[in-house]
Amino acid sequence: MTSRTVRTDDGVDLHVETDGSGPLTVVLSHGFTARLGEWDLQREVLRHRARLVLWDQRGHGRSGWTPLTAATIDRTGRDLGQVLDAVVPEGPLVLAGHSMGGMSVMALARQRPELFGTRVVGVFLLATSAGGLVRNGLLGLWLRMVRWLGLLPLWLGLLQLLAPLLERYRRRGTAPGRWFTRRYLFGRDDADPATVRQVQDLLEETPYTVTAAFYSTFLDHDESAALPVLGRVPVTVVAASHDRLTPAGHGRALAAGIGDAAELVVVEGAGHSVNLTRTGVVDAAFLALLDRVEADQQQRRAG
Repeated sequence: MTSRTVRTDDGVDLHVETDGSGPLTVVLSHGFTARLGEWDLQREVLRHRARLVLWDQRGHGRSGWTPLTAATIDRTGRDLGQVLDAVVPEGPLVLAGHSMGGMSVMALARQRPELFGTRVVGVFLLATSAGGLVRNGLLGLWLRMVRWLGLLPLWLGLLQLLAPLLERYRRRGTAPGRWFTRRYLFGRDDADPATVRQVQDLLEETPYTVTAAFYSTFLDHDESAALPVLGRVPVTVVAASHDRLTPAGHGRALAAGIGDAAELVVVEGAGHSVNLTRTGVVDAAFLALLDRVEADQQQRRAG
């Protein structure tokens, strides 16, 4: 394993690690308030099939912070592209993303469609969404009301103003934090106390200032324009039946929007942290995607 720093065009230092070897490179993008370590279990399996590139998204893990105006999915998509340019300038790529990481992959597809079907030969999307996360329910109603009243900028500004104070007095590892983690990151029957604590510790590493800065980007997130681009290559979409953050319906919509190139895997009983709690299912789906990618590449060469 080696590590390096990639500096973005707006001056943010991104922490990047590489592992394994092979002609194919798999690039792993983590979820919101996590870091590259959330892929550790998949890393052990995939490093025997490909070269791996893992990176901490801006404001997360060991990567540098960002101007508030650049705390967006659009910007993390550009960051991903710059990691590829710096670390994997040539050769075939499979891009994988969990939650916000999947959104970054979709943003890259919209921004640089020429990569897909040429450099990018496969995509793995895990517990993620192309948009509409707060369209329905009480939160969706509240958001529409706040927008109608013209108060959304004030609300977002207040969140960012209060975040440093909340972070200063924050207590990590608390029982309420474990309850929140259990409820929103796990599903019906995929949680045990040790794993819940592991996920709580991982997510609580990220300060409230980061959480507040990125919050607004999820309200307007819409990467539906990227789906036809993803459809140029084999794609696997993994959704969890009891995911409260990116519900399984979003995974089904992703697969439908991508079309025939997509295979959908719905993991019954699991929640948002499906890669940690149903490792065997996720690993098998990932390895099956790599098999599809190899078969697709052989067919293209033969054709």
